[in-house]
Amino acid sequence: MNPKWNGQFSCFDLVAKSKERSRTVVQVGDIEIGGNDFVIMAGPCAVESEDQLLRTAEAVAGAGARVLRGGAYKPRSSPYAFQGLGVEGLKLLSKAREETGLAIITEVMSEENVSLIAEYADIMQVGTRSMENYALLEALGGCGRPVLLKRGMTSTLEEWLRSAQVIAMAGNRDVILCERGIRTFETATRNTLDIAAVPVLKAVSHLPVIVDPSHAAGVRSLVPILSRAAAVVGADGLLVEVHPCPEQAMSDGQQSLNFAEFRDMMEDLQPYLAIQHAAREFRPQLVVGGYD
Repeated sequence: MNPKWNGQFSCFDLVAKSKERSRTVVQVGDIEIGGNDFVIMAGPCAVESEDQLLRTAEAVAGAGARVLRGGAYKPRSSPYAFQGLGVEGLKLLSKAREETGLAIITEVMSEENVSLIAEYADIMQVGTRSMENYALLEALGGCGRPVLLKRGMTSTLEEWLRSAQVIAMAGNRDVILCERGIRTFETATRNTLDIAAVPVLKAVSHLPVIVDPSHAAGVRSLVPILSRAAAVVGADGLLVEVHPCPEQAMSDGQQSLNFAEFRDMMEDLQPYLAIQHAAREFRPQLVVGGYD
């Protein structure tokens, strides 16, 4: 254990690992995130239509996903890009849950929409651009739903855990961290997956950690490879973009898997998940500050 981590992260007392709390398992219905299962959250970047969403929900559920992702509200960089269906998208997500049994994760962009989205979502997603929107984070403290907090694209781990601490201090301890790649000087990929962030966070925080290989890569062919890496280093799950026809997607088609590619990825992950389970069984518990 790097001794400097003790002082660097232990100040965030509600999210830092301690003798009293070494691991948090976030319960979403019958799904345990941060427990022994590797939880897959999958679906389109944006909810585009009922047919698109329901077809995707059925496909990812059939391949083993437990949570359906889909954006009803989209924080797009361009004002000319598709901004999402809004409330209609939330209603379609609810219908998909009824028909497939999948839990729902969708993004919340402002504190004004927290109550509305909490009526439809099982997990509230905070996107990379909102990681330091403290008014939003404080509002999520009372939303009654687990929060998936994505890392800011230029944020350090310390800044990321500080945002998690804000949510916890506002009353919500059910926080899931999501490494989605950070902005570096590299241009071959959309972002750079900080794979080392996963074991560091596992050492210093009790919160579950999942990986978003889609936004990290920005390249469809790399998503299954980065997913394997996430499994091997001990992530608790994945957030993956899947679309019936990525070439026609209204957003992020270049990084979305089609149904066949997603099924193949799920099958290919199995030996890597076996490695993760074996490592959990035999490795000593990581500790902070000399705790056993």
